[in-house]
Amino acid sequence: MNATSPGQNPAAAPLDATFRKDCPGRPLFEQVTSRWGLLILLALAPGALRFAQLRDRIGGISEKMLAQNLRTLVRDGLLDRTIETETPLRVSYSLTAIGHDLSGRLRSLIDWSEEHGEEISAARTRHDAQTTQSAPTGKRATTA
Repeated sequence: MNATSPGQNPAAAPLDATFRKDCPGRPLFEQVTSRWGLLILLALAPGALRFAQLRDRIGGISEKMLAQNLRTLVRDGLLDRTIETETPLRVSYSLTAIGHDLSGRLRSLIDWSEEHGEEISAARTRHDAQTTQSAPTGKRATTA
């Protein structure tokens, strides 16, 4: 974790350790910013859900991907997995305290993307039109 000087904006603090290849947070960053990790955390923000409820709530996720992501999020301490010993056996997933904290922060990202979605879509359209116009016939230009 990088410290900030008094009066320094925390958002402007150096992130040197974060950019290192061996940063211990990298696996967590990859998980929670993946399409499925993000959606699972947001889906569980209102409360606990069972596997099938999560699968139905998150359009397009396969059972395999849901199971893999749930295991990882439980391992990372972001989710609790509760087994209810009634018949039939019921397993539910809920956010831990740190999972709740993270889902709130991720919600800010979702809110931002909804606020700026039209601008981003327009920028993509402009870029694609410019790229198509400037590309030689039969070949599409690539840009970094």
